[in-house]
Amino acid sequence: MFHNVLPFILKIKSISFEPFNNSSPMKYISTLVFYFCLISFSFAQQKKVLVILVDGIPYDVIKKVKTPNITKIAQKGALDKAYVGGEKGGKTESPTISAVGYNSMLTGTWANKHNVWGNGIEAPNYNYPTFFRVFREAKPNLKLGIFSTWLDNRTKLLGEGLVATNNLHIDYKFDGYEKDTVAFPHDKNALYIKNIDEHVTSMAVETIRENAPDISWVYLEYTDDMGHRFGDSPEFYQSVENMDRLVGKMYEAVQYREKNFKEDWLVIITTDHGRDAQTGKNHGGQSDRERETWIAINKKPKNTRFKNGLAIVDVFPSVCKFLNIGIPKSVKENLEGVSFF
Repeated sequence: MFHNVLPFILKIKSISFEPFNNSSPMKYISTLVFYFCLISFSFAQQKKVLVILVDGIPYDVIKKVKTPNITKIAQKGALDKAYVGGEKGGKTESPTISAVGYNSMLTGTWANKHNVWGNGIEAPNYNYPTFFRVFREAKPNLKLGIFSTWLDNRTKLLGEGLVATNNLHIDYKFDGYEKDTVAFPHDKNALYIKNIDEHVTSMAVETIRENAPDISWVYLEYTDDMGHRFGDSPEFYQSVENMDRLVGKMYEAVQYREKNFKEDWLVIITTDHGRDAQTGKNHGGQSDRERETWIAINKKPKNTRFKNGLAIVDVFPSVCKFLNIGIPKSVKENLEGVSFF
């Protein structure tokens, strides 16, 4: 970064500091202030965001299971309960289903607007853009990354390359591994999903350390698979512990960037739905446990949002606020979420 500042320093050194006459003091002071501001701007920390969505972990489980890495992240910021599913019994009520939750996070709206009602993702309403698209259109030269089991997260929810999303382009993409039965042969115990999560994490760690996309979205699935298979059980809890280990690897990459490249990273970790209270195997309905989720961040909230109705739709405006992205009026007036900054 020093090479960007050097011309300013040389310019300052070239200023003639002759004795002030009656007409010149303010001229010299203004010049010094101007160049000082330019130097300060050049050394300002570049802001980055990492959003990690881990599938199907209710709030009571994240509080019960040992998750030292999420705990470490939250000690710098906050962790509290949140909700999905919109207004229960109201017009925004949304199924507590994975893709529905993902898109509520991405668009800052509930299903009645973004029009994703299930994992088939049949007809997303791209008139409600994702924060990826808002960011791309505001700052075209900066970089976006996605690391995911599901190909549909990029091709359908983000809508990469579609006319309806203004031909959104993702710079770093590692996804679709559920379709690769050679590298990840499917087994009856779904261990291939665990292996995919490991690979997705490795790609995210490598890309963050080397390229540091300005916004990255990482999706990990294995916890939901174990929830469906075993419900509230040691197997499910072990998958949550394994997820925390992967989160720790990604956070180490973030800390490496912050230490060595003078970057300021916001890390957000959340989940897309809870589980039923009876068995822990199911979700999709409007029971309290299916709706109750959580959000963890590594920055201190700037208002009371974390203690007052925190929701998955709050991620969109929070990301934009942190990155100083101006949300277009037509988008902002349709948001359901509120920035916790």
